[in-house]
Amino acid sequence: MASSKEHEEPCPAPNVMVVREVYDSNGAHEQFALELERCLEAGPNTIVIEPAALGDETARWIAVGNCLHKTAVLAGFGSLFGAWAAPERLVAWAPLGTLSLACTAIYTASWQFDPCCQYQVEMDSGRLSRLMLESVVSSTPVVLVRREDGRRKVLHSSISVLAGALCLYRLYQMYK
Repeated sequence: MASSKEHEEPCPAPNVMVVREVYDSNGAHEQFALELERCLEAGPNTIVIEPAALGDETARWIAVGNCLHKTAVLAGFGSLFGAWAAPERLVAWAPLGTLSLACTAIYTASWQFDPCCQYQVEMDSGRLSRLMLESVVSSTPVVLVRREDGRRKVLHSSISVLAGALCLYRLYQMYK
């Protein structure tokens, strides 16, 4: 006979989780990082990071991942367009295809499986005011909002692979 726990639905993720800035030991910074990891694993819709250093570091990490993603997509589109518009001008599109593949490879190796990449830093003051974060004691917290990024990852991977494949094909055609 099955126990009642097997029939229970998993608990939904909490809506908002806060990494509090409480210095109660010498290893407070490590505690903040561990608390952020726990929050990321829980997968709430919103994470508020009170410790300024951890918030800034997390925001920079997300910004670098976003930059790699955008660079991969734009360079991939540029390479595809260049190969279509000027197929004989290798120097116009091959470096862009290579850059797109390199950015996608770095993103995949460093950000793809990081739970932090599922969040974006919320900068819109209107949205921040609607979150009702009265319990937050920090004057400048970093607020992370969960965003579905499956389509984004498929887009940049597809564009990069297509640009790389087209570059290889054109190079093969030019030098065969």
